[in-house]
Amino acid sequence: MGEPIDSASVTITVTEADTARALGSGDVDVLGTPRALALAEAATVRAAAASLTPGQTTVGTHVELAHLLPSPVGSTVRAEAQLVDRTARRLTFEVRLTQDGRPVATGRITRAIVDRDRFGVRAGTPPAGTPQASTPQASCPQASTPQASTDDRG
Repeated sequence: MGEPIDSASVTITVTEADTARALGSGDVDVLGTPRALALAEAATVRAAAASLTPGQTTVGTHVELAHLLPSPVGSTVRAEAQLVDRTARRLTFEVRLTQDGRPVATGRITRAIVDRDRFGVRAGTPPAGTPQASTPQASCPQASTPQASTDDRG
């Protein structure tokens, strides 16, 4: 197993597609809480990657997130994840989203380490590399793509 990366971050510029109105979680044009959570999770996935062996992945199992301040369209939001606890099969991260150095959201996310193929079978999806039948895609607004960085502070 690789040496774990203690932290990672992802950054986005908030677009209309990231807003509470677009996501259906409210009727205002600021960063929606579901998008804030997705951004925090993206940072945890990135931070967890070096802790995994081939064939492993992580899945979210528990989230605590306080969304503290609004972030308007056009603002830059950075999500940082810091590994604070590790057991054989669980990784727990403290997460923090900031805009111009101000806290936008804070919380904790726990991810379980799983075998990707076994998890897929249990979830009813074919293993990686298996051809899939075409299925209709649900219509969903295109959210902004995060820019990622990792920090190896271990």
